[in-house]
Amino acid sequence: MKDTAKRVGRVLAVTHPSAFLLGAQLILLVLYAAFDGLYSQRALISTTGLVVLVLRVWVVRRTPAVDWIAWSLAVPAFVLSLLSAFIVDRTLVISSGLLEAALYFYAAGSLIAYIMGDYEVTTDELFAAGATFTLLAWGFAYLYLVCQAWLPGSLVVAGDPGRPLTFIELLFLSFTNLTAAGFGDIAPGNAWARMLIMLEQFAGVGYVAVVISRLVGLTLQRQARPRE
Repeated sequence: MKDTAKRVGRVLAVTHPSAFLLGAQLILLVLYAAFDGLYSQRALISTTGLVVLVLRVWVVRRTPAVDWIAWSLAVPAFVLSLLSAFIVDRTLVISSGLLEAALYFYAAGSLIAYIMGDYEVTTDELFAAGATFTLLAWGFAYLYLVCQAWLPGSLVVAGDPGRPLTFIELLFLSFTNLTAAGFGDIAPGNAWARMLIMLEQFAGVGYVAVVISRLVGLTLQRQARPRE
């Protein structure tokens, strides 16, 4: 069993582990879209989420981050998310959401440290840049989930103000705010939600200004070297 795990680890190390993480995030997005609002299907999504959690932790291990921090977040986050798939409880939703958000942000920060750790742009670092963007979006989506569970009415849907948002709607809100697109069909209903939205917009602009611009600059610099 250990030999098999080592062989799998070597294969992933030779290829692009950040691509596996990005792919898992996109698969999870498709599952949430397919089972939007169906609580009976949340166990399937949570099981897939476990794979994503393991991939996140595995990628974090390749960065300067500390292993035990990642695992101490991943294990209880999966357990609580699995319980929340079968038990509808406000406290459980808040607790699992906070742990999920912490894990996503921790993994995102670790990947940023990995990307910024040298002056060479590799293919895996490009995949890591995409994966980091999804991790940030997921992290804020879970914060919106916590805010909605803690203070009902924090997020308002145009035309249906009394309905709580499903997770795919929270992800949609998160992605639009992270890219500063902001379609406007979901609005904040209190100061806490407004604060989260502003923080995410700031994080999105900062990510593009610091991380993406650095990758583009290093890529252009590498392409210009043979001409010198």
